Amino acid sequence: MRRRAELPGASELFRTTARASELPEPPAEPRIEPAPGAGARAAEPGSGGSRGRSGSGRRKHDAKITVYVSDEELLALEQARLALRAEHGIAVDRGRVVREGVAMLLADLEARGADSVLVRELRRESGE
Repeated sequence: MRRRAELPGASELFRTTARASELPEPPAEPRIEPAPGAGARAAEPGSGGSRGRSGSGRRKHDAKITVYVSDEELLALEQARLALRAEHGIAVDRGRVVREGVAMLLADLEARGADSVLVRELRRESGE
């Protein structure tokens, strides 16, 4: 005798989501440490060296990109998301984590240029 899979009903599929007042507060804007010898203000979001980049947060986005990652990278991203929730009480989706990471890298690139983490890693990977 074959058992049929139980599927969720309409009430589970179309339930209301959390109201804005029930959502967790967004994390503080990321701070990028200045390179040795650089002025401290160059790394502060909103200061002369950076335009105050931060992830776009929880809102409707107009553009979409597809990024392919390895199984290990996807697992690490999911573990980071779960750690944020379990250890820090921050409930976010993987896209939010990625957007915050991108914002931090772009702010670092803008503030530190050739000394930024992004430039160093890309040069290291390309063998320069």
